[in-house]
Amino acid sequence: MGLGSRIQKLRINNGLTQEQLAEMLSISRQSVSKWEMDQSLPEIDKVIMMSKLFSVGTDEILLEDEEIKNLRPQEIHLGSIYLIVRNFEKSISFYEQLLSMTVSTKNCGNKFAEFYFDNKCLALMNEDNLQGHHYVDGDHKFVLNFWVEDLEKEYNRLKVLNIGAMTEIEKVNEGYYYFNVIDPDNNVCEITGGYHLSEEETDE
Repeated sequence: MGLGSRIQKLRINNGLTQEQLAEMLSISRQSVSKWEMDQSLPEIDKVIMMSKLFSVGTDEILLEDEEIKNLRPQEIHLGSIYLIVRNFEKSISFYEQLLSMTVSTKNCGNKFAEFYFDNKCLALMNEDNLQGHHYVDGDHKFVLNFWVEDLEKEYNRLKVLNIGAMTEIEKVNEGYYYFNVIDPDNNVCEITGGYHLSEEETDE
């Protein structure tokens, strides 16, 4: 079912004529007719108005049933909070005293230092070891790490939603894959999770 057919179905199910819908949207009846015949597309503000009129999500107007199914979010969990620091050793000392605990682990030499408490991880990232990495592009000083069960599904969901700039799925090491999505203030949200390589990626 195309976009025009979905708009027509919602209009009819709500007992509206093309003229009545057009009046509610402050447009001409011809505009509604063109939408329903897939001769033109509604502007996003009109889609939002229709979603309110019909009491449905905008995705139910814009997307096919299978696309809607793929957009349904998985359960997402906060994994770690990464702070990007300039003085690595001084920052470790600061947080050891602040949290009244010694650093839990250091990973990748002097790249990461981790504090585990309240079932969460606060990780310090040494800025000196991140030069050229997209983590330090812009002015942000922290990275939120989230994890999901199916990384590729979440990647495709956010790609369709187009909520912010995204990287491709990348590999850190065997078993650890991630992609980043950038929030409106240029902060990085890192998404990790289960990922199965395609045959093409396996052959590389």
